[in-house]
Amino acid sequence: MKRIGVLTSGGDAPGMNSAVRAVVRTAIFHGLEVVGVERGFSGLIKREIKEMSLSTVGDIVQRGGTILRTARSEKFRTPEGRTEAAETMKSLGIDGLVVIGGDGSFTGATIFSGEHGCKVVGIPGTIDNDIPCTDYTIGFDTCVNTVVDAINKIRDTATSHERTFIVECMGRHAGYIALQAGLAGGAESILLPEIPFSLEQVCEKLLRGHERGKLHSIILVAEGAGSAMDVGKYIKGKTGFDTRVTILGHIQRGGSPTAFDRVLASRMGAKAVEVLMAGENNKMIGIVAGEIKTFDIGEALSQKKTIDMEVYNLANILAI
Repeated sequence: MKRIGVLTSGGDAPGMNSAVRAVVRTAIFHGLEVVGVERGFSGLIKREIKEMSLSTVGDIVQRGGTILRTARSEKFRTPEGRTEAAETMKSLGIDGLVVIGGDGSFTGATIFSGEHGCKVVGIPGTIDNDIPCTDYTIGFDTCVNTVVDAINKIRDTATSHERTFIVECMGRHAGYIALQAGLAGGAESILLPEIPFSLEQVCEKLLRGHERGKLHSIILVAEGAGSAMDVGKYIKGKTGFDTRVTILGHIQRGGSPTAFDRVLASRMGAKAVEVLMAGENNKMIGIVAGEIKTFDIGEALSQKKTIDMEVYNLANILAI
């Protein structure tokens, strides 16, 4: 192993830059050359490659987004596209590839490796925290803190005007952001795509709160659980309460990563280099009970991460 590449793929997540920095500096420390692949797998096909040095990753540990930029590549989904990517790696002498992204990026990486024998290691970088075999993914903690900060601000105006606010956060297929932010932000109800819910019961809870003098309420909705606008209309029609809807959108992806995400990304990035140096392939880096571990990417992709019902039940208990 003499030369490795690193790319970020799929949706951006705070902490990706910290991971890139760790990959580059750990590789250089061990005497390896490093190249950065711009715009994910698309850049690998188009040969958008740049040499990485200690200075190229200076002053990025605190920056959100990704200096390598990111994209989703339809061409990489085809055998022809993956062949072009493999030719890029061969012509540039890239012996191994660190892929920072989510399950879609991991799927592409493992197919690519199987077809062309390219060594790949995945680092889970996604705000959704929906990758199995790891307690946390890079960007999740920052995203949750962003949502909690928004809830705090919304609660101020909700109290002032005695309103019910429906807040929609990201989570098309997974409700981890909504669950953690809802518990931390004291939401009265948390609606997740994984768990069936009754809007009638949500309204009943709101009415009970109103009867005991509650001035405001926050309902947190993961986007995959349904439209916040529809939820707001239903609640207003059922209760008659002054109701407003806030959709947080892409603000959740941005911002400076938290200390937790910076440390997690740094540990995962360094471990990815060590795994490639050891000659391993098709591995994913994860953190379990505070320990950095490696797993087969196939093992991770074959599983489905599930909501922690203890946390979900606690959120409901505390929101009575």
